[in-house]
Amino acid sequence: MITALGYIGIRATKQEEWPDFAGKFLGMQQVDSGGGTSLFRMDDRAQRLIVTPEASDGLHFMGWEVDDFAATIADLEAKGVRVQRGHAAERHVIEMAYFHDPAGNRLEIFTGAHLAQTPFTPGRPISGFNTGPLGMGHAVLHVADANMLLPFYRDVLGFAVSDYGLTPYPLYFFHVNGRHHSFAMVGSGQAGLHHFMVELGCLDDVGQGYDLAQLQPGRIAYTLGRHTNDHMTSFYVNTPSGFFVEYGWGGRVIDPPNWQASEFHDGPSLWGHERLSLPDGPRQAMRQLRLDAAAKGLRAPVYVADCPWFTTALATH
Repeated sequence: MITALGYIGIRATKQEEWPDFAGKFLGMQQVDSGGGTSLFRMDDRAQRLIVTPEASDGLHFMGWEVDDFAATIADLEAKGVRVQRGHAAERHVIEMAYFHDPAGNRLEIFTGAHLAQTPFTPGRPISGFNTGPLGMGHAVLHVADANMLLPFYRDVLGFAVSDYGLTPYPLYFFHVNGRHHSFAMVGSGQAGLHHFMVELGCLDDVGQGYDLAQLQPGRIAYTLGRHTNDHMTSFYVNTPSGFFVEYGWGGRVIDPPNWQASEFHDGPSLWGHERLSLPDGPRQAMRQLRLDAAAKGLRAPVYVADCPWFTTALATH
């Protein structure tokens, strides 16, 4: 009954750096900083990103939207999940409850997200974010044992597997709507947030963000590239809190009732996404996967979005 990733909460030791990062770089709109907490909008919702000053960095919670709040709670409790009511007003929603996955990650479910009373004003000139029924974007977690968590997300929460890889470590992607994945987990043996993704309305938004990122030493974590499974053209940046944000465009939209999960073998990227933070050995291994994909002639389909530059370019060539 979960329909979208509605919001994400972050714990930050450098909370004072997030307004510039989320606002002036990512293009979100800061709307509140009461009590030290910074709230950011991405669209007509009152908030999408919540950054709280804490003694440690990382994921605080993920907020998942549901159609039927009472039925979802009843279903979770029938499956043995301990669900507690939360403070809905703090999340700008009508109803909210929370529970934890077997690894201890806090998950919230909610209904009735509040809408802002003023139009969205981005922190820098962008066309906007691709949200709506697809939700805020996606979140990817490091986990100690992905195979142990798989039954919880698939069978208890009802997340549908989009695709998966088993070597060199387990990697599972899940959808809850037409976005190729709203959640993923990588069995890296670690714990914490690997990254969250926001999708822009135009490829030029991403390119201009890439220009800005290159002006900040150490900001880029993965260079510009395109993913194999969800076809997102994106780059990754280091955040003030030690994880990544993926900044992308052109993500794949699937038809969930007719989608068949499959195992992938060709690595995560068709091209690009050079992992600048990796040591030479693993970095070279990831590069070789891309070279192998190119040698096989792997390509993503042509995708025409509502982007004036891209539409004009196609029409004139």
